[in-house]
Amino acid sequence: MSAPVHPPSVPEARPEPRRSMVVCGVIGIAVMAAVDEIVFHQVLGWHHFYDRSTTRVGLLSDGLLHTAELLALVAGFFLFADLRRRQALAPAHAWAGFFLGLGTFQLFDGIVDHKLLRLHQIRYGVDVTPYDWAWNLGGLVLLLIGVGLAVRAARRGRTGAGS
Repeated sequence: MSAPVHPPSVPEARPEPRRSMVVCGVIGIAVMAAVDEIVFHQVLGWHHFYDRSTTRVGLLSDGLLHTAELLALVAGFFLFADLRRRQALAPAHAWAGFFLGLGTFQLFDGIVDHKLLRLHQIRYGVDVTPYDWAWNLGGLVLLLIGVGLAVRAARRGRTGAGS
């Protein structure tokens, strides 16, 4: 009679708050880039990522943005799946990271791409002021939601109330 076979011991799963936040931040950035690309570049046709050249260059720049966004989304979801598989996902931190990513992309686009580098404007042929305010305030709201969720997740983690 042979001895019973015991499954190998599985180490206790430990949430990884920082990794959860970073991975979901990448996903948030990619999702907001997709929203920008699909809604403003393709559906509304208001601008291209780079509008300081020909339409052909503008379309090429949109394609490159779309490629980067898809790569970030796929990589982010593979890393997210790994966190889930290892039972290391810290959901509260993940949601914080997602909103931080959404807001970071939107504010970066609104401030750096639109105003500092002047790669494109939200829309042409109109007063862009209300569009800029709406875009940047929307990004700020998303970023503040992310900060609030991150603070709340950190507090819950310190008190042992879970993540």
